Amino acid sequence: MPGSSNTDIELRLLIEAIYLKYSYDFRNYSGASQKRRVLHALPHMECKTISDLQARVLHDPNAFMQLLQYLTIPVSEMFRDPSYYLALRQQVVPFLKTYPSLKIWVAGCSTGEEIYSMAIMLKEEGLLDRSIIYATDINPVSLEKARKGVFALDRIKDYTSNYQKAGGKATLSDYYTAAYDAALFDRSLCENVSFADHSLATDTVFSETNLICCRNVLIYFNRKLQERALGLFHESLCHRGFMGLGSKESIEFSAYTNRFEPLDKAQRIYRKG
Repeated sequence: MPGSSNTDIELRLLIEAIYLKYSYDFRNYSGASQKRRVLHALPHMECKTISDLQARVLHDPNAFMQLLQYLTIPVSEMFRDPSYYLALRQQVVPFLKTYPSLKIWVAGCSTGEEIYSMAIMLKEEGLLDRSIIYATDINPVSLEKARKGVFALDRIKDYTSNYQKAGGKATLSDYYTAAYDAALFDRSLCENVSFADHSLATDTVFSETNLICCRNVLIYFNRKLQERALGLFHESLCHRGFMGLGSKESIEFSAYTNRFEPLDKAQRIYRKG
C-alpha cells in the first residue's frame, strides 16, 4: 500500500514468495508478530535485509526450513493453564464418556506438550483406548519432536505442578522415564495419535470430531484467518461437539458467535450449537 516502509514491503514480498514457492501460507498471519519474528531471524541466518533472506529462501529449501522455525516459534508446556484442563475434566469429560468412540483434534500441536497432556487426562478418565487423536501442525520439525515425546528434564517440575493443579489422579512421573537431561514419555500414550502436517490457512477439516483444542494459535492470525479456522472447527465438530481455545482467544465478534455456546466462558470452552 502507498506509504509503506521498505521493511514492510520486503516482508510482504517474502511472505508471498514463501507461498508461491513452498505453499506455506502466512499471508493472513498477524503482521506485527510476523515482522518481529523475521527481523529476529535475520542475524541468525546471516542476512542483512529481508530481501537478502528472500533470495536465500527462494533458492535453498534448507534455508526456508530454518526460517520456518522462527515463523512458528513453539511456545508450549504440559497442562498449560491448568484450570483449562480441570474444566475439561469436570465439564467436558462426562459428555465424552457417553460416546462409544472419540475423535479429538489438537490443532497447532507444536512440539507435543499438549498432546501428552491430553493423552494423560484421557487415560486417567478411561477414555484413551477408545480415542483417536489428530495432532496437527505446519512445522515438520515440531511434529517430529512431538512424535518422540522427549522433553527437557528441567521443565518437568513446572509440568508436575501444572498436572496436579489440572486434577491429575496419579503422579506425572508415572508417565515418563528420566534419563540424562530428558524425560521420555510412555509410548503407549500415543498409540492412537495420528501426527499430520496440516495448515489452518490452506487445508480442510477432519470429519466428525468430538473435541477440538486449538490453544494460543488464533492470536497469531488476522481476523480473516481466524474466521477461516473457526469455520473449519465448526464444520469438523459433530453435533454438540466441544471446542477449546487459548486464554486470550475468543469467538466474540466473529461470524461464529451464535454457532457456539459457551460451556465455560472463562476457560474458553465452547459447545457447538
